[in-house]
Amino acid sequence: MSETEDWSRAALRGQTAARASSFKGAVAFHRTELDAILRIYGKRVAEGEWRDYAIDHLADRAIFSIFRRTSEMPLYRVEKVPALARKQGAYRVVAPGGTILKRGHDIAQVLRILDKPKLRLVAG
Repeated sequence: MSETEDWSRAALRGQTAARASSFKGAVAFHRTELDAILRIYGKRVAEGEWRDYAIDHLADRAIFSIFRRTSEMPLYRVEKVPALARKQGAYRVVAPGGTILKRGHDIAQVLRILDKPKLRLVAG
């Protein structure tokens, strides 16, 4: 260790506090919101339809991206935008092309668009 490096506990605590304060301004999902999202996500993973997800916490929004394969673009994005809470609702589901499929004030209501059963052909 060189003379200029400070590895004391106080210095490390200062670095951790600096990282936490930079995250403070970001929008994040609440536990109940994540529970609703992960319930639908888990069901679709069990069906083999979805395989990966990503969560982004930005300054103006939080995004839960759903992927079919890791190397692809997201199939859907569930976004929380608090600035739109009084207008159209803070939650929305966005398709790959940027089309907003559903928006609203209640996340459970918005996520119903992802939970619809698919029609399957049955041989008769």
